[in-house]
Amino acid sequence: MHNIKFNYRYRDAGNYKNHGWVVFDNPHNVELRDLETLIQTKLIDETYFYVDQWLLPDLHFSIWNNQLDHTWHEFESIEHTNEAPNTAFSLTDFMSAIEKVKPFKW
Repeated sequence: MHNIKFNYRYRDAGNYKNHGWVVFDNPHNVELRDLETLIQTKLIDETYFYVDQWLLPDLHFSIWNNQLDHTWHEFESIEHTNEAPNTAFSLTDFMSAIEKVKPFKW
């Protein structure tokens, strides 16, 4: 059984980046393509999401410029990994949180 690693980042207005990832236990053997399909249906412009809605750790920098910086994060990828989970939050709960997100409309 492979765990699943969700890779994402925050990029501020100056293009400085903070990278992060969460490794989920995958006891139900969720297929990457199924998870990626779910993720893609909820992203803003096929890239962005709000970490608070997805229940993920915030990667914002401590210095914030209200006129330039934004609040969303960028999805990078998902992958199988042999790394140990780094969260007690289950993959099922993560998927449920994503499912609850309403599609973004400009």
